[in-house]
Amino acid sequence: MAATKRKRRGGFAVQAKKPKRNEIDAEPPAKRHATAEEVEEEERDRIPGPVCKGKWKNKERILIFSSRGINFRTRHLMQDLRMLMPHSKADTKMDRKDKLFVINEVCEMKNCNKCIYFEAKKKQDLYMWLSNSPHGPSAKFLVQNIHTLAELKMTGNCLKGSRPLLSFDPAFDELPHYALLKELLIQIIEEDAALVEIGPRFVLNLIKIFQGSFGGPTLYENPHYQSPNMHRRVIRSITAAKYREKQQVKDVQKLRKKEPKTLLPHDPTADVFVTPAEEKPIEIQWVKPEPKVDLKARKKRIYKRQRKMKQRMDSGKTK
Repeated sequence: MAATKRKRRGGFAVQAKKPKRNEIDAEPPAKRHATAEEVEEEERDRIPGPVCKGKWKNKERILIFSSRGINFRTRHLMQDLRMLMPHSKADTKMDRKDKLFVINEVCEMKNCNKCIYFEAKKKQDLYMWLSNSPHGPSAKFLVQNIHTLAELKMTGNCLKGSRPLLSFDPAFDELPHYALLKELLIQIIEEDAALVEIGPRFVLNLIKIFQGSFGGPTLYENPHYQSPNMHRRVIRSITAAKYREKQQVKDVQKLRKKEPKTLLPHDPTADVFVTPAEEKPIEIQWVKPEPKVDLKARKKRIYKRQRKMKQRMDSGKTK
């Protein structure tokens, strides 16, 4: 006799007997195949259930670190980016002698699929790499005009850890290399809202776009890019040209001073419009002029006299 199981609402339910193994083996294979096809058809016609509307989790992890030799401004910029992106991770500074392909291994160890790497050169030039690790693409920029959050003091405000909203120029949808950079930078959900700038503020001058991560074939190269060394060289040549021009002007002035002055003959028509001034008669003063009256000294004397008279009158009253 099979065991019985009591329900919650009362009453008894008889447990169904399990089919024996011999009964299962007794079914023909054709019938088994038919039942399998029926199950597949039922699953195919089944309407999928509603999508789970649970809490959205960003599984993107981005590694933000730099090479050795950065200055304080770059360090504060990295801290601002880490504060704005809670899904970021940090790492120790990388030696400048190491090759950039090592960063892919660091991303793999840190379980990151994105990377922002700041590369410092000559303690004055800063480059930024944006890369999808480990397959690419990647882009290299020259960072200029850095202003951190502490410097700007914007009126906008946001929660710490909230993801930033990015606004792009229409040119990012028209040109193909700008569209690729837009896909590299976007990791957020687009929303229509009023935007207020919170910072940080910096300029990214595109150099190259590579197919791989931190290298590989070049997809795009900026024809208008000018390296910082070339820019400094042009500035030095301009200042040197200005200095040479000033020296040439001084030399010409010295030569003109040394040249003998040429005397021009007198032009008789030069004094045609010159009118002689009227000569005033000379007056001789025979009488000594009266001395000028000093009004300030006179007022002081009158004030002293009045004060003395007042003191005498006061002393007489007291007696």
